[in-house]
Amino acid sequence: MRAMTTSSNHPPAPPSDPGLTRREAIAVGTVAAAAAVAGAAEPDRAGGGRAPLAVASENGLAAVARAVQRMEAGLAPVEAAVEGVALVEADPEDVTVGYGGLPNSDGVVQLDACCMDGPTMRAGAVAALEGFRHPARVAYEIMRRTTRVLLVGEGAARFATSLGFEAENLLTERARKIWLYWRGQMSAIDDWMATPDLIEDPDVQWFIHEHGAIAPQGTINLCAVNAAGELGGTTTTSGLFFKIPGRVGDSPLIGAGLFVDNEVGAAGSTGRGESVIQIAGAHTIVELMRAGASPRDACLGALDRLVRATRVPYLLDADGRPNFDVKFYAVTKAGEAAAAAIWAGAKYALCRAGEEARLMDCASLYPAPPPWLPRT
Repeated sequence: MRAMTTSSNHPPAPPSDPGLTRREAIAVGTVAAAAAVAGAAEPDRAGGGRAPLAVASENGLAAVARAVQRMEAGLAPVEAAVEGVALVEADPEDVTVGYGGLPNSDGVVQLDACCMDGPTMRAGAVAALEGFRHPARVAYEIMRRTTRVLLVGEGAARFATSLGFEAENLLTERARKIWLYWRGQMSAIDDWMATPDLIEDPDVQWFIHEHGAIAPQGTINLCAVNAAGELGGTTTTSGLFFKIPGRVGDSPLIGAGLFVDNEVGAAGSTGRGESVIQIAGAHTIVELMRAGASPRDACLGALDRLVRATRVPYLLDADGRPNFDVKFYAVTKAGEAAAAAIWAGAKYALCRAGEEARLMDCASLYPAPPPWLPRT
């Protein structure tokens, strides 16, 4: 595999298919019909599946454009995906990923990421990584240089340091103030309080306007296919806002936050990671596509399974529906792509060779998000 281009915070480059079960088939058909009634968007199938193609979460508009550009220049899809999300990892305005990502409950930024290469089925991942703004690049180097998949915490940081990644403080002033605001709002009986000047601070007001008073999570997933039908993908995040230190969600877990199989397609997720882990979300989508489902129906089918698996009261609203959101993204070897969310109104980013990157409507299980659902 071609070595990556040297850039900031990146080291110098070195010289038989199962069928759908009856229950799954019924579920996929049911949710697809419901989504159609709700006006969900059809999958992007224009141009006869023309590739290269990249699909990502809504915050990946620039990332998919870069990924397609990189694939057109000859990079493998997995490397192009990692280079695409590097834009978001380096952007302090995105408080859900990389540099400027919101910290854990101790005020420490811990990052998770993974990547996977379809042709070889190799993967790399990091979890609870501190001090390096491009965890997806570190994950890529784990895949490229080692026989292992996942490194965590201090071990992941030592690996990154050994390759020349530059350690830095990832907690921006904006993220620090938002964290202090959260500490002040967390409890009426602890030692912390939110002072009026902090609540009125422009950075705190920006956060409330963009994400609601307290938003649960944010991530970027990007899946890509090139003109030869080769697939790759990556998922990267700063994780659950103000999480328990050491908490790891679905983003660095192969089969949950990302899965790529060159025989079929690639899929990934954003949203409540614990729920995605419980149904092996990305792997489930790829297997549904292997059995013949379109990317749209596969995403909806996996969401239906996730919703049916959500049974504990604290995760349900008064109507028995999830009180959170999950979004799934998928692309096939043939260049078809789609995304779906539990709640309507979500967007995803898509770019196809020869076209501008654009935002598309996600299909959905439920027609409209309730007013209490945090914006993510």
